[in-house]
Amino acid sequence: MWISFYKLRLFCCLLAVLTVVVLVINVTQVEYLDRETVSATFIDSSGQFVSSQVVGTSRNPYCDYEHQALSSQERMEEDSLLTALQWQIPDVGPVPFLKSSDPSSSYFVILNSADFFKVGSQLEVLVHVQDFQRQPKKYGGDYLQARIHSPKLQAGAVGRVVDYQNGFYKVFFTLLWPGRVKVSVSLVHPSEGIRVLQHLQEEKPDRVYFKSLFRSGRISETTECNVCLPRILPLCNFTDLYTGEPWFCFKPKKLPCSSRINHFKGGYQKGLLTAAESAFFQSGVNIKMPINSSGPDWVTVVPRRKKESNNSKLSQGSGTFPSGHYYKDQWKPRNFKIRQFNDPDNITECLQRKVVYLFGDSTIRQWFEYLTAFVPDLVEFNLGSPKNVGPFLAVDQKHNILLKYRCHGPPIRFTTVFSSELHYVANELNGIVGGKNTVVAIAVWSHFSTFPLEVYIRRLRNIRRAVVQLLDRSPKTVVVIRTANVQELGPEASLFSSDWYSFQLDTVLRRMFSGIGVYLVDAWEMTLAHYLPHKLHPDEVIVKNQLDMFLSFVCPLET
Repeated sequence: MWISFYKLRLFCCLLAVLTVVVLVINVTQVEYLDRETVSATFIDSSGQFVSSQVVGTSRNPYCDYEHQALSSQERMEEDSLLTALQWQIPDVGPVPFLKSSDPSSSYFVILNSADFFKVGSQLEVLVHVQDFQRQPKKYGGDYLQARIHSPKLQAGAVGRVVDYQNGFYKVFFTLLWPGRVKVSVSLVHPSEGIRVLQHLQEEKPDRVYFKSLFRSGRISETTECNVCLPRILPLCNFTDLYTGEPWFCFKPKKLPCSSRINHFKGGYQKGLLTAAESAFFQSGVNIKMPINSSGPDWVTVVPRRKKESNNSKLSQGSGTFPSGHYYKDQWKPRNFKIRQFNDPDNITECLQRKVVYLFGDSTIRQWFEYLTAFVPDLVEFNLGSPKNVGPFLAVDQKHNILLKYRCHGPPIRFTTVFSSELHYVANELNGIVGGKNTVVAIAVWSHFSTFPLEVYIRRLRNIRRAVVQLLDRSPKTVVVIRTANVQELGPEASLFSSDWYSFQLDTVLRRMFSGIGVYLVDAWEMTLAHYLPHKLHPDEVIVKNQLDMFLSFVCPLET
């Protein structure tokens, strides 16, 4: 009996020791996982729980962008794009407002001044930036915009800015028309403001938030959605099966994920800046403010002689920048012969027997609105779609023209979009047969301004892949890309839709679609070079010039 009792005690002691060992191992493992992994529980659209685990720490822990499954070529491209877009601002620590860039104290001078210039020659302008104490800045990083223009001729073109990282900037202009040409330079954001915008881009990608309504019978719930969400609650995983584009919503408490019925913009986060940071974003002080000249701000340009005009080369270093210019309010590209579609019959003749697809945001929806308003035979078919959201459809039965508009998939800051209408552009392109009577135009940029660039690069990579496949199977399909454009800015708009963000997106767009057989409508230069105030949705005269360019690609002049 006693022997059995001692055996039992020995067994219990061994079991206790084993339990302690297992507990220590588990605690250690949990601590290791807490340090080295990011894990979450998702719920897919069918209501099933799915465990997701990504090993390692991310440069941006909020959204694990660098853990995308990329090929070596895609990784190299992404790294190259991110390197090219690095904005150089020295780490000088917190800068008081009085030491920040002051456009009213800064100035520019025309360097190569002369009695007159010839069309095609280059103009150089030196900009010197000073602070609010009229002291020269010792570092760069300011975001400047520059253009030349002749108001009486309704002419204009943009300049190329070079930052010398010491408070000095040089702007290069190619003089493209004769007459009296005026130089204008603006400070869009001081370098101190750019540093704040960089921080928001990396640390606050959720500063625009979205929501979805879930409904089943009489029960309805609304939850927050985004490209990614903090893993504090169970999530509904609406990642697209074909493109891999991520989209998540917090799971409703009482309803399944499959009960989602719509998507809409929730709003904009408030209180993003400290009082010191807010000083760098003041209307009438340091947002899109002119920098004056310390001397003459204009030059006289004379026509080239006939022999010189026959020489297609312009001055050394002018390259293909700018891509065009305005003259008498008409856009004139430098490397393409544009047509003027001033009569509705001209447009009808061009689009006869064609199907035209317009994909993207509201800036390309403007094309649909212009065409249906200007061409009487192009009648909009009422699909019962929400205003400004779509999808929209217009038909000219007499001339066999079909015009379609559809917004791109999330993130999109529109009012209510039905879940069934959340289509990704890449998937839409994969459903198009293509051919000589098929035209596709794409504008995807504005709704990505608040996210890290990796999100936009991934979206364009999917669209580009679909475009290449479309052109492979139907080489005669015309594909046109509309670039980003400048817009009006105030203290709040700068934090969500700054031209600095748009400039980055525009640069990525141009690089990623270079050399794959698509046409480019340069909305960036067409809005920046024009005399009208900057707007997210440009005025009709600019939209008309964009469509002249677009239609000239579809129906080029015979040569």
